[in-house]
Amino acid sequence: MANYVLNNDTIAALATPHGAGAIAVIRLSGKDAIAITESVFFTKSLKPKALADKPSHTAHFGLIAEKEVVIDEVLVTIFKAPKTYTGEEIVEISCHGSVFIQQQILQVLFKHGARPAQPGEFTLRAFLNGKLDLSQAEAVADLIASNSATSHQVAMQHMRGGFSNKIAVLRENLLNFASLIELELDFSEEDVEFADRTDLKKLINTILAIIEKLIASFEVGNVIKNGIPVAIVGKPNAGKSTLLNVLLEDDRAIVSDIPGTTRDTIEDELIIDGVMFRFIDTAGIRTTTDVIEQIGVNKAFEVIKKSAIIIYLFDTHELSRGDLQLEMDVIKDHIGNSQLLVVGNKIDFENLDELKQEFGDVPNILFISAKEQRGIKELKDTLVNLFDTRTVNTTDTIVTNSRHVSSLNNAQAALIKVNEGLSSNIQSDFLALDIRYALEALGEITGQVTNDDLLGNIFSKFCIGK
Repeated sequence: MANYVLNNDTIAALATPHGAGAIAVIRLSGKDAIAITESVFFTKSLKPKALADKPSHTAHFGLIAEKEVVIDEVLVTIFKAPKTYTGEEIVEISCHGSVFIQQQILQVLFKHGARPAQPGEFTLRAFLNGKLDLSQAEAVADLIASNSATSHQVAMQHMRGGFSNKIAVLRENLLNFASLIELELDFSEEDVEFADRTDLKKLINTILAIIEKLIASFEVGNVIKNGIPVAIVGKPNAGKSTLLNVLLEDDRAIVSDIPGTTRDTIEDELIIDGVMFRFIDTAGIRTTTDVIEQIGVNKAFEVIKKSAIIIYLFDTHELSRGDLQLEMDVIKDHIGNSQLLVVGNKIDFENLDELKQEFGDVPNILFISAKEQRGIKELKDTLVNLFDTRTVNTTDTIVTNSRHVSSLNNAQAALIKVNEGLSSNIQSDFLALDIRYALEALGEITGQVTNDDLLGNIFSKFCIGK
């Protein structure tokens, strides 16, 4: 696929994950998909079974065989162009999930004229045939990779064209004015203006406001897509590794009574109420002469800077209120805009009232016993409330793709130049140039402006068979 021109050949690939299972699905797409399948599809008595005359979107039982050697009993579903995913003829063969059977069927299909599909080639054909725009195609990959309710909702909204439609409206409005500006260039000697500069400035300001909102949404969108980073920090032996293991319900981190056991960060993911969190257990923060441990402490501070939520865990038997304040002051120098959640660990629940009295002035403090797994549900609920992405209206457009943000930033920069040009009464040809840059940047998002390198970068990340 070095040259991204739509091919007329027929491709085939496994559409389900590699490996053995109850069933597997092999997909073909192209003008000969049905004909190639017909050449290896038979009735139980090994008579050829016609498919070309069958209605679209129908399933047919039969045998896949080669030279009267039966490979498997299968269910063949046909989809006739143009109302298919790729816009081409599509056949899906559901067979038994043996790896041997999968490979045998694929080899027979290749022998009869199909070729192996490359990564993302089915979705690439959908894009080239106008069934999806580029941002929708990327949303297909996001949908496959979605691992929480929120990331699924956002990917689905993008795939259904929510983001594309917004970009299309912005581009269309800008294009109308661009046409008038370009027209002025044809009459430059007559010094006429077809585009009302006041209306153009209003439009540019409106578009800039929308673009700014879209760019700002990436902070949330990136978290929705990749998970909310939560750093678990505190002094050595505060119970950080125990807490991580309890949250994950797995012995992910080594637990020891020896302070400084954790020397490096340990990371894992957990979905709570449809929201994905990435928990990072860090080395205990203290002054140390151990070179390796100090590296771990430095890494802990790096993780703090990059995390959305900081759980500061302390041993209620070790720290007084005054000591806790000193520790929190050190942490606050590193957290930036992150949210801080202070959690007292190793508590004796019979003395909970005394602890609440001693630490009651600490905002939103929680008390748990990680070892006894008490207070964990309240901690999870608090985490969701601290960064509750469910409050994000997923019917709004949320940008989750760094490529889209880059294009939006380029469009924003070009439109700011247009605004500056309007304020200084710049000539029409310079205005037209900056508007073209903005249109090009917006067009890159949906694929109206594209190149082979861009397509190669996007579709090479897809799995084969999608």
